[in-house]
Amino acid sequence: MDKSEILDLLHAKLSEKIENLERLIAETRAANNETKSSMGDKYETSREMVQQEINNLQIQLNENVKARNSLQFINLNPHQIVGLGSLVETDKGLFYIAVSLGEITLGKQKIFLISPESPLANALTGKKNGDEISLNGNTQIIKNIS
Repeated sequence: MDKSEILDLLHAKLSEKIENLERLIAETRAANNETKSSMGDKYETSREMVQQEINNLQIQLNENVKARNSLQFINLNPHQIVGLGSLVETDKGLFYIAVSLGEITLGKQKIFLISPESPLANALTGKKNGDEISLNGNTQIIKNIS
């Protein structure tokens, strides 16, 4: 499994999310401006709700930009010990420690993209091949790290 392919896919997914959020923010701002000019003060509550939606979208945008920027710190070299940028195969699945984006399929292989701050990543960090981790009553054995 080529980690650079996974990283390229992460960049693409995050860039797509960022573009969509930027578009949504622009559209919502435009709708809010139209409401301001045509409806007057009696619709102040709905304008505030639209502003809250813009703020929520902006928070999501900032989180995705931060996640995409964090990808530049990932080392693609093979790892002996689990850490940021590790592709970890356990007896339960394949995990890539970078950003939290859920499950992807690359080739015919399912890979779970997890954040370094996630409980699973915390349990795996510092471990090596053959080590065992236990999380929420589930035990996993590390089969391979790359």
